[in-house]
Amino acid sequence: MTYQNNFSLGINNAMQQFLLFFNPIPFGLLLLGIGLYFRGKLTYWIQIIVSLVQSIWLFANTLYYREFSDFLSFGIIKSSSSVSNNLGTSILEIIHPTDFLVFLDVLILILMMSFKVIQPDMSTTKRRYGAISSVVAVVLFSINLSLAESDRSQLLSRTFDNNYIVKYLGVDFFAGYSAYQTHQQTATRKNASKSDVDKVLDFVNKNRSQPNVSYYGKEKGKNVFILHLESFQQFMINYKSDGEEVTPNINRFYKDQHTMSFDNFFHQVGQGKTSDAETMLETSMFGLPSGSSMTSYGSSNTYQALPAILDQQGYSTASMHGDVGSFWNRDNTYKSWGYQYFFDSSYYDDKDDYSIGYGLKDKIFLQQSAKYIEQLPQPFYAKLITVTNHYPYDLDKQNQSIDKTKTGDKTVDGYVQTSRYLDQAFGEFIDYLKKSGLYDKSVIVAYGDHYGISDNHPKALAKLLGKDSLSSYDLAMLQKVPFMIHSSNLSGGINHTYGGEIDVMPTLMDLLGIKNDDTIQLGNDLLSTDRNQTVAFRNGDFVSPDLSKIGSKVYDNQGNKVNTKKLTQQQKDILKEQQDHTDKSLSLSDKITTGDLLRFYTPQNFDKVDKSQYKYKYSDGMKALKEAQRKKKTSLIEQNGGKSTEDLYKTDAPELKDDDE
Repeated sequence: MTYQNNFSLGINNAMQQFLLFFNPIPFGLLLLGIGLYFRGKLTYWIQIIVSLVQSIWLFANTLYYREFSDFLSFGIIKSSSSVSNNLGTSILEIIHPTDFLVFLDVLILILMMSFKVIQPDMSTTKRRYGAISSVVAVVLFSINLSLAESDRSQLLSRTFDNNYIVKYLGVDFFAGYSAYQTHQQTATRKNASKSDVDKVLDFVNKNRSQPNVSYYGKEKGKNVFILHLESFQQFMINYKSDGEEVTPNINRFYKDQHTMSFDNFFHQVGQGKTSDAETMLETSMFGLPSGSSMTSYGSSNTYQALPAILDQQGYSTASMHGDVGSFWNRDNTYKSWGYQYFFDSSYYDDKDDYSIGYGLKDKIFLQQSAKYIEQLPQPFYAKLITVTNHYPYDLDKQNQSIDKTKTGDKTVDGYVQTSRYLDQAFGEFIDYLKKSGLYDKSVIVAYGDHYGISDNHPKALAKLLGKDSLSSYDLAMLQKVPFMIHSSNLSGGINHTYGGEIDVMPTLMDLLGIKNDDTIQLGNDLLSTDRNQTVAFRNGDFVSPDLSKIGSKVYDNQGNKVNTKKLTQQQKDILKEQQDHTDKSLSLSDKITTGDLLRFYTPQNFDKVDKSQYKYKYSDGMKALKEAQRKKKTSLIEQNGGKSTEDLYKTDAPELKDDDE
């Protein structure tokens, strides 16, 4: 019942429907059969406890899937300390009363045992019953796996969406499978060797695109801002609700004569969501098939990330985020990436009404960030991570400036309100950059990190977009997020090349004129004229200007489903090449991460990062910042004769007005 009602597993035929019914039985029998190895009351209580654990697992997966369209893996559970922060609001929003029905059988059994409605069999233990149940369970699972492989070959040998594993083999098997994967992480790193890097370099060098001579080095020496627009999807650009423009400031920036905007730019995140987006942006490597590479490997792995590269090119590097530094293990990963400064929530003033959900509200966060931006020696690389436009898209009444939409879906209808708030904060920040003089001295990159509204809301999304329904291809196209590069040196316009977050790092390096012909990066320059436009998704699907594969279906670039049996030989070759490129990219990325392969290879003109030199405590960070200002004397505040530019930052945040009063 949970499979059918709470998960979108894509049942396409009678075999899949049968397996959905069948796959809980082998593991249920195996686990419940543990009790048969004991005697008396202990047998019964062991089985009740097993049933309770399974109910908790199913309940937890129901809630997680409702929010993230994925299943709980041991990689996620392992990193729970860094992602559980501030989840209370989200959980309360997504729980349905019927979710608790999974505990009904456990409650009834406990009552029946407590009131002795069930009388335990106190006879001598017949262990053969336990052994028989275990053997039958293994046989049934073998049948399950065989049937699954007949319907979906290479189910476990290729990187598939977790939905496939649960659909064919069950949520209990997935628990064991993800635990095995977590164990393998340790073993894989131990077994990796320097020779593994050769295969990676061979692929990377064959797929490395040449920089566009019209853009290479065009922004050399400029500051770089990365504005991380939380959960902001491309369809919100120029979107109107009841005839009212939702994001006028971002729309103007998108269409500015000096902004290059990409309208076929896709997020490529997996379970790591925002952490995956950051990983791709800073390292040109994919996130993991399950869990977050930042939480699993960020503390220990070797990286050649953009902050470290820019640091060694004379840049100051900083990330700013109005939440605790441990979230997504940023306080450790950023050291591995070579960030000189990390201004987390400990650097910001906070009051009861300053924060919402995952940290400081955007207007307050960006306004307070100005005092750190003006102290960074120029040129600098500064990433600012907004959070207010985050699920469950709740916003206090005093900050609401547009009505909710009326699709009837709570998740969807608040999205325009938080998007408008993000847009207002974005507009205020851009105004500050103009007034302070940083606007013309900087490359300003703005991008959406991942979807805001998941595929689990197709009816509401269709209504929001004025459509009757959405196909799998439509939903894939909704994975587009904005990507914009602004500089006074650039001629703006809409670029239609297909790309994704994996391509940001090489694009910026070429724009800044940083040599990039021996690095290990899986993306390629979005401005190159000879680039591969296959966009790989973390689940093994892909989109391109030619053909796209979503699940088991193939579409042309008009969104029409293609009969693969009627493809021309040329189309078959293109499709195979695209799938091979996708599979190879994902596979090599996983090998680089899980084997920590970059420890065996260092590009020319790059020094390995020494994590011990970075300290992010407030006292340490401010001391280092003051020392850097004294040495370089290129910060905005130094150039302004020691006078702060904070008073140039104007915000209409009602919380700050209340404070002034």
